[in-house]
Amino acid sequence: MRISHTLTVLASLSAGVSVSAAAARPNIVLVLTDDQDTHMNSLDHMPLVQKHLMRQGTTFTKHYCTVAICCPSRVNLWTGQMAHNTNVTDVIPPFGGYPKFVSEGYNDNHLALWMQESGYNTYYSGKLFNHHTVDNYADPPVRGFTGSNFVLDPSTYQYWNFTTSHNGGAPQNFLGKYSPDFTAARAYEFLDEGLAAVDEKPFFLVAAPIAPHAQVVLYPTMEAGPPAVAERHRDLFNDYQIPRTPNFNPEEASGVSWILRQPRLNDTVIEYNDEYQRQRLRSLQSVDEMVGEMISRLDAAGQLGNTYFIYTTDNGYHISQHRLHPGKECSFETDINVPMVIRGPGVPQDFVKDAVVSSHTDVAPTVMKLAGNPPRPDFDGRAMAVHDAVNSGPEHVGTEFWGYAIPEGKYGYSGKYGFIDGPAEAHPNNTYKGLRLECADYSLYYAVWCTHERQLYNMRTDPWQMDNLLANNKEKSKGSLPAATLLGRDLETVIDRLDALVLVMKSCKGAACTEPWRRIHPKGDVHSLKDALAPRFDVFYKKQPKVSFTSCELGYFPEVEGPMDYHVFSGGALDRIREQLPLVDPNWGLWT
Repeated sequence: MRISHTLTVLASLSAGVSVSAAAARPNIVLVLTDDQDTHMNSLDHMPLVQKHLMRQGTTFTKHYCTVAICCPSRVNLWTGQMAHNTNVTDVIPPFGGYPKFVSEGYNDNHLALWMQESGYNTYYSGKLFNHHTVDNYADPPVRGFTGSNFVLDPSTYQYWNFTTSHNGGAPQNFLGKYSPDFTAARAYEFLDEGLAAVDEKPFFLVAAPIAPHAQVVLYPTMEAGPPAVAERHRDLFNDYQIPRTPNFNPEEASGVSWILRQPRLNDTVIEYNDEYQRQRLRSLQSVDEMVGEMISRLDAAGQLGNTYFIYTTDNGYHISQHRLHPGKECSFETDINVPMVIRGPGVPQDFVKDAVVSSHTDVAPTVMKLAGNPPRPDFDGRAMAVHDAVNSGPEHVGTEFWGYAIPEGKYGYSGKYGFIDGPAEAHPNNTYKGLRLECADYSLYYAVWCTHERQLYNMRTDPWQMDNLLANNKEKSKGSLPAATLLGRDLETVIDRLDALVLVMKSCKGAACTEPWRRIHPKGDVHSLKDALAPRFDVFYKKQPKVSFTSCELGYFPEVEGPMDYHVFSGGALDRIREQLPLVDPNWGLWT
């Protein structure tokens, strides 16, 4: 150990880096935007993010949120646990929001606390969770931060009229100030505070502006329209149009359940939606400026080379794709595939990882590892390989959702009955379990809905998710499977494997979430879908319990989510006996 440390110090001296800097634990900055898209190319319109982060770091193009809605996704980020384990599955009580975060015990057990306990100063500026309000901000106060400035409901999404609590103090309203700029200003103050004390402690700083989230007024009725923008940005991107990809307002309906019933958008709505996205891009300019200013301050303090900078968002966004009004909460790539850029010591520069799947469940383990902290046994994710200039890693990420899908914008949501009573335009039965697979040999998305409908997309031939391979004559995917093949096998054989993998992922904990195949094949001879497709496993997978629901609920109720246990393959006598038994579906009885 002494020889290794000496060599490190000598190498640092030869590179012109001070011994104290070489030995210091790194600072970590996390910028967390709200509802930022990947598939409408929002990062292409952020020049400072491109200059300081993407060109100086690694962009993960296959990074996913596991639940496409704000609060559950943020709790996923802060805990490293899937939503079915945190049981925070919505943005408001009883199934979500800050009160649910507290009642589930996570105010005493989350990333900022762990970082603080390991010797870091911790700071937060911006939105934390939904339903973190002027009434409950101190009941109890958020634990784990050296300094904080939280934007509070009910005015969280009002860009020019918002309320914050600074360092736990009484809420203060700011009328006429621009929320993302205010969040940035407080982040600069915390950054300067952390830099001033960096010789004693490294710092972990989170800046979480509300941009580009819709501007939302909650009371007396909910109104959700495009974000407001700063005066200096209001004339930008006037010629921008949402990319006219094959899934943009298609002639033929796509998807399943309520999505399949959406009418085609007319020209008036399309024009409105283009401007809606322009406003989102304009709102992101203040975030872009914040990134540039934070980089400048780190550089001036001599700490840029000792700081990891992470840029991401809580969930993605769709506008006009699949005929959808502005919003999220769906199982499409637009909603679950999100920006992720990391720069810092040893991170490959100007590098794109486009064949590796990572998820928000991996963020907390990654931050802990970068800080030199050990992984926690209750993590459902693993640290991302941020220092490797190779496209290798896990092939899977699980996704899940419960409850409603709520469209935004004046054509998607009128707030007719008010937010609490249930909007007229909210789409029920938007509960599903999904699976995204990505590797050199295949790229797939599979989902099972509470309505018994299923989706399967071959993302290599259909990246826009227009051709559901399980749809029968473009109708809902119920009943018998169409006669088709995938990966050299018939579809039903492939689905048997995918269903088994979802069965593991939908209730997994800890290592079962990162190594699901090993749960089914404990001998360790199956590591991927490709391995599992070996013909010798056909009967075994055919007899696995199938993913199903008995009802569509607004929250996580395991008792309505079908089988939770799966068969384990041993290759022994029990498996040979199973191969001789008739095929039995545990939900519907004998089916051969």
